[in-house]
Amino acid sequence: MNFVDESKSFTHQSEINYPIDKVFPQFNNLQNFVAWNDYFSGKDNQSYSFFTPYEGVGSGMKFSSEKGGDSGDFFIRYSNPNRTLRYQLFEGDDNNPYLIDVKFKSVGNKTKMFWNIHTPKRSYLQRSLNLVAEDFFIDNIDKSMKNLYQLLGNKVDRDQKLASVKYDSIMVENQDGQLLLGVNVSTKNTKDGLFKNVMMNHGKVLNFVRSDLGKKEDEFGMPVLLTNPSNLKDKEISYFYGVPLSKRVSVSDNNFNFQTLNASKVYVIYFQGNYNNRVKNIQELLKKAKKDTLRNGQLIEEFLEEPTDIQNVKLRMSLPVYR
Repeated sequence: MNFVDESKSFTHQSEINYPIDKVFPQFNNLQNFVAWNDYFSGKDNQSYSFFTPYEGVGSGMKFSSEKGGDSGDFFIRYSNPNRTLRYQLFEGDDNNPYLIDVKFKSVGNKTKMFWNIHTPKRSYLQRSLNLVAEDFFIDNIDKSMKNLYQLLGNKVDRDQKLASVKYDSIMVENQDGQLLLGVNVSTKNTKDGLFKNVMMNHGKVLNFVRSDLGKKEDEFGMPVLLTNPSNLKDKEISYFYGVPLSKRVSVSDNNFNFQTLNASKVYVIYFQGNYNNRVKNIQELLKKAKKDTLRNGQLIEEFLEEPTDIQNVKLRMSLPVYR
């Protein structure tokens, strides 16, 4: 141990067959990051608490194991979009972090990543940990890249389906029943306020399902918003925001509850643009139901892409109809 330095730096290079605009957001958003990075996703019974902002500089999270295993904090300290990220990883109660720098380079439709990892300064008796740190992190990075490749493959399949979507046309589909876990909300229906409120609850629900319930991406469906379509012009609007689960689970937080969507025939319309402008398309669905002398249920809104900007959302809106 006399020859082991108090800290150690090492580098690693990895490559993934997806363009940088698909890859970087998976690193810059910590809720995305924990879904594929093997340091986190490879452990059972791990819980997370995420702190705003949820992406970019200043975002952070706390992780812990229910069985008293690994715990710590993880932060993004620097973010230059599509170019560079710096993370800090604190393990347990250690005040000296790992520094992890990742540089991104676009090579056609591929992305190269250059990792530089600096271990914490350790006391004399702990320095032997530096002997295994490099092998541990390189193995973790290689496993993580395989996970990310698979995850992005699923996203690309979804993107290809989105590319074939016809917007602003009403279609008739059969919708399966779903069990939803989410929150009931009442908020002011102002021009920008509703979208901000939906985004807040979007993050709240996903954070709860991923962190508190420990669900991975393939264990729950795309979030949906349920509301009464006849109330969309009221000064205050009530809605339910939740995600589909395959079965009921024990939930200790009273803010969350289950709702059931019954299987039904639905009128569907796809919308792209400013979130506030979707009302015209919803009115088209209601007119279609009235013309066909059918009653309707609650409007179902589903974001087809992660919503970030009110000006450019992609929505699937469906209206259950029956006689």
